[in-house]
Amino acid sequence: MLSPMANKQVVADFFRAINERRLDDLPQYMALDVIDHNKIIFGEADEPGAAFDGFRQQLDAFGEGVMQPDALVAEDDTVVARLTVTGTHTGYHPRMPEPTNRSFEVEQIWWFTITDGKISEIRAVSDRLGMFLQLGWPWPTAG
Repeated sequence: MLSPMANKQVVADFFRAINERRLDDLPQYMALDVIDHNKIIFGEADEPGAAFDGFRQQLDAFGEGVMQPDALVAEDDTVVARLTVTGTHTGYHPRMPEPTNRSFEVEQIWWFTITDGKISEIRAVSDRLGMFLQLGWPWPTAG
């Protein structure tokens, strides 16, 4: 098990790779069978490792998107990140295929489990209502 500081560095490096669009580097930070409990993107497969494609889809949809860690807190194998996430909807997104070209800025809280030096689980809480309102997306309805 890595130290809490080393685990924090894994998460910081992960966000740096995301923000620099270095998707080929993600296996350095995420286990190949990473479990994304929240599913990063609507339509992402519900299976281990699907988060890799979820991040790719998000970056394709929000070409100028940034996930800025404002705080990282680590204890044992857990790292919690408070993020400011911004982006402009310029590409295809499964929930809203036609780009609105509108921008958003929301706060998110992510909870990572680190196993053997890699992210093995992801949980997140996001202001999706705020994001949808800013982007002009309709709120999903049941049915």
